[in-house]
Parts: sequence; structure tokens; C-alpha cells
Amino acid sequence: MESSTQESPATATKNTYTFDSPHPVYAMAFSSLPAPSPPRLALGSFIEGYANRVDVVTLDEEARSLRPEPSSSFDHPYPPTKLMFHPWSLPNSPFSLLASSSEFLRLWRLDSSSVELRSILGNSKSSEFCAPITSFDWNDAEPRRIGTSSIDTTCTVWDIERGAIETQLIAHDKEVYDIAWGDAGVFASVSADGSVRIFDLRDKEHSTIVYESPRPDTPLLRLAWNKTDLRYMATILMDSNRVVIIDIRTPTVPVAELQRHHASVNAVAWAPQAARHICSAGDDGQALLWEVPAAGATVSPDGIDPALCYTAGAEINQLQWSATHPDWIGIALANKVQLLRV
Repeated sequence: MESSTQESPATATKNTYTFDSPHPVYAMAFSSLPAPSPPRLALGSFIEGYANRVDVVTLDEEARSLRPEPSSSFDHPYPPTKLMFHPWSLPNSPFSLLASSSEFLRLWRLDSSSVELRSILGNSKSSEFCAPITSFDWNDAEPRRIGTSSIDTTCTVWDIERGAIETQLIAHDKEVYDIAWGDAGVFASVSADGSVRIFDLRDKEHSTIVYESPRPDTPLLRLAWNKTDLRYMATILMDSNRVVIIDIRTPTVPVAELQRHHASVNAVAWAPQAARHICSAGDDGQALLWEVPAAGATVSPDGIDPALCYTAGAEINQLQWSATHPDWIGIALANKVQLLRV
């Protein structure tokens, strides 16, 4: 990684690949298959109404393009709020598992010639109608578990092998917008009530608040838990240009606030193999790569500058960093998806 800030035009280069979708794209997920398999992504459309799509594309560096896989693409009810592939790679398996969220949590089986809907999981115990699922996270350490967040103030932990709810908690006072696992039995969530809360499945009656919005009831929209160093989280506030970095050992006081975006931040992702690197993207059309200060380091009163900057030319709605191809970041803007080599 270079230490100076650089800007890149949104044109095709050996480090940038663009896929033009017929639909606006929001949800996006990298496959967990490692090299030598090329990066592969599932892309969810964002179309108002019931009829939506999930398309799968694979990077073809020889053809300098993101190649669609029509046989692995499928219709989806409502826009998926999130997509995730099974976190464990299965190199010799002829199929992959993909989860999606909208009004239900769905599991799909994708192989080279077809797509099969494996299960539909609803978080309501008493009705066929479910409150919309805002996000979910697939547990790396215990992949039978998926945790979902919902506008009904709950977080639900699913045992997908049994197709049953393991536990359901009233997690916040208002809508829950995102959820992230820390380890096999610990997750955190963010909410319209402006708090980040950590839950331990061994003690379901209690939670720990590790951050609250400085302005009361300012919603927190996204949460990223650093899988390389679980002491650190990042969250973003509604209509804010800041990324808040939290050390859970010193709750309520941020370690750093990254404030170089010129408009609202929409997405954030930690580097999968570097403990202090994080990427953010927002309405200013920029993807910024940061190096978070080490614990105890002195931060300039002027704040922290990003290490790298990519200018996309349009509002960036989504950002993902590939865990198995850590040189690649994916961003979604309008009806385009771009892969950026970092």
C-alpha cells in the first residue's frame, strides 16, 4: 500500500473492472472460494416493487471484464437488503450456498447449471407476515448460525441446519439496521436508537452499550467488526460524513473519527488481512482507504488523511472487501459495479 493519497478516474484500467447491470445494484457479496478461483460476486438489484434479480459475475482478467453467469442468476422477491455466500470455501464442491434477506431470510443453492431455493426463514413466530430484515451476518466460526436484524427492534439467530430460530432478542428501542458477529456466540448491532450494543448468547438478558450517537436518537446505519482484531469496530451515522472507530475496551469514546468524505458515508469494510486498514465509501463518489492509528498513537488535531482515494464519478451505495481475494474491493454505484485492485 502506498502512503500518499492517489485519485483514479472511473475508467477501465488493469486495476479497475466495470460491470454494467440492467438494474440499479445495492446488495453485493464476494464468493468465499480462494485463488486460483477468480473473484466472483453476487449482485442484488434495487428496483421498487416485488420483481428483483440476483446476478452472479466472475472476473475474467484475460477478457478484461466481469463475466455474467446466467445459469447462476435468479429472480428475487423485493430488493435484497444483503447477500452473503457461505463463509467456508468448498473447493471441490459443485455448488455454493448464498443467503439473501428481504422480507424473509432465504438460502439458495447455486451450481453451474441451476439455482435452487433451499429454505425460506421468517422471523415472526405468530404470523405469516414478517417485519422486513434490514441486514444479516453469517457466523464465520459457527456457520450453521446466521444472525438477522429487523425493523421490529429484534435480532434473530437462526440455526440454518435445522431451519429453526435458536434465539430471538429485543435488541434495541427502535429499528435495528445492522448486525455483525464477533465470534461463535457474540454479536453486535446498531439501531435507529443511536447505540452499538454487544450481545453474548450465554447471557441473553443483558447487553453492553459500547457507543452512542453524540446527538440523541441519530440512527447508526452500518456496523463492521474487525475480524483481524476484534477489539475494533466501525460504524456510520445517518447523513454523516464520519466513520466512527470504536475500541470495545474503552466504550463510548471513539478511538478515531475519519472525516474526509464530502458527503454522507454509505458503507464501510475492514481489510481482511490487515488489522488497521479500513475502506469507506459514500455519496461523494469516493472510496477512501485508511490506516487507523495504533492504540495510544497521537492523532493530529486536523484528523487523519486517507492513504488512498478512488473517485468513482457517482454516489457509491455499497462496498465489499473480498476475504479470500484481499487485493480486491467491490463498489456499487447506480447500475454499475466496479472491482478495484488495492
